[in-house]
Amino acid sequence: MKILGINDQHNASACLVVDGLVVAAVQEERFSRIKNEFCFPARAVAWCLASTGTRPDELDEVAIASEHIIGGFTGPDLVRSYARTNHPVTQLRRAARRTPLHAVRRRQRRQERLASVVDSGLPLDRTTFIEHHTAHAAAAYHGSPWKEDPVLVITCDGQGDGLSASVRIGERGRLSPELATVKAADSLGSVYATITALSGMIPLEHEYKLMGMAPFAPEPGGERSYRQFEGMFRFTDPGGMSWTRTKSVPSMEYAYPYFRKRLERHRFDWIAAGVQRFTEEHLARWIGNAIAETGVHKLALGGGVFMNVKANQRIYRLDEVEDLFIFPSCGDETNAMGAAFEAQATASVGTTEPVGIPALGHVYWGPGIEEVEVEALLPELARDGMHVQRHDDIEAAVVDLLVAGEVVARAKGRMEFGARALGNRSILADPTRPDVVRIINDMIKSRDFWMPFAPAILAEESDDYIDNPRGMVAPYMIMTFDSKRPEDFPAAIQPYDRTARPQIVYREHNPDLHRLISGFRDKTGRAVVLNTSFNLHGYPIVSSAADAVSVLRSSGLRHLAVGNHLISKA
Repeated sequence: MKILGINDQHNASACLVVDGLVVAAVQEERFSRIKNEFCFPARAVAWCLASTGTRPDELDEVAIASEHIIGGFTGPDLVRSYARTNHPVTQLRRAARRTPLHAVRRRQRRQERLASVVDSGLPLDRTTFIEHHTAHAAAAYHGSPWKEDPVLVITCDGQGDGLSASVRIGERGRLSPELATVKAADSLGSVYATITALSGMIPLEHEYKLMGMAPFAPEPGGERSYRQFEGMFRFTDPGGMSWTRTKSVPSMEYAYPYFRKRLERHRFDWIAAGVQRFTEEHLARWIGNAIAETGVHKLALGGGVFMNVKANQRIYRLDEVEDLFIFPSCGDETNAMGAAFEAQATASVGTTEPVGIPALGHVYWGPGIEEVEVEALLPELARDGMHVQRHDDIEAAVVDLLVAGEVVARAKGRMEFGARALGNRSILADPTRPDVVRIINDMIKSRDFWMPFAPAILAEESDDYIDNPRGMVAPYMIMTFDSKRPEDFPAAIQPYDRTARPQIVYREHNPDLHRLISGFRDKTGRAVVLNTSFNLHGYPIVSSAADAVSVLRSSGLRHLAVGNHLISKA
């Protein structure tokens, strides 16, 4: 089967799944250069088809995530909506949801979305819509390595199709109906988004900054802020697998004034620590309840809340958790995969055929860097005084620069999917040099001073650097671990609590990157490099060779390894 999966909302994306295997996937932002773009991903759709030589009439199904979505909005739009919570226009819109006008608007939005399907030349008669949290659950379950054993499938995000969380069981290639759900009005994800806005940052984008600041807060201040969240939700039957707001707490969609009043004159770091602790404790208790109620100890997690890598570590440490899989970059962008997986699973119902979706491997699903693309840029680079040299072994050339203390951007091979740069569109450096944090920030990233970078570590030697007693496979930068030998990579760990958000590099996933880090180990004795995403602050990760060169030109970056060419500024 050939199934095109589409996410046409926040962080729009598309993927092509052939017989259960993702063969192409990309976010629309990588073409438009608008971070987290909310739209129908026409360019992503076109690339997925063209890059695989697939005609629209060859598609068995077009699966679109979410039954209903509102019109496009951005993080700044959300900030403005929070500020207008009590405005008469907002009150009127809330009231309209309880009238027949809401159903009319839903039908209009469905027709607008279908019109985009037609405009992209896709088969309308083979187009289906997959409920939002079903897509999150399908991505998590079908991506997991467990195909026969029962799996507890948990989703949690801001909201989608009226829900913000769900609990299911996955077994023998099938997802059960929801065992429990949480309404959008009771959303844990919306709590974090609202606090992000209250802290002067952009929701749906900067939540990770609060998570990064949380360890720095003094305990008394963090405790004071935590008490403003404590008791906001109460767990409900069956078995505490759902929750609702307690009395006097408003809907989380309109809670900005509530939190502003409660947190006035609380320091920023206190608030970060308070909301992070509340999130971790709430998730841990909820998941503990679900395990106790179902008796299932293997977990598959999906939804944007699980982009919180510190909360994921807290969950993994629970005694009752036997094993854990989190779909990489598990926000709405991966609902394209989830919708396609669910369509494939549904198509096999009533047949003797297995679902046939393999466990997730690498996620290098995007456009590649072709040498002809690089060579077309060389004359202009030469005119600008850039030094360009083609290397038969570009990885060895990069290693030499890293050993010499240089910072090198790398753009090679197919682009990784999602929010994490996994070596093919990354900036690399020697992680023993704390000064590279300042250098990279001054050069290109403009990253907040408290935010740590991440390590990329050879799989064979990862136990020397991170505390992973259960042997979790961790190639996606989706969870933190306590570090070992922090003196070997001080620039790539959280300096206060010494945790690391690693990319464990497996040879079978990325042989070139594995060889690069092996070369660095051979020269330094350390099987780890600093890895951060290759992009200007506020822009998407680079995709093409032209994107990479553009960032080189417009930043303080000095060295770029693009394809097999090394470009250096004079």
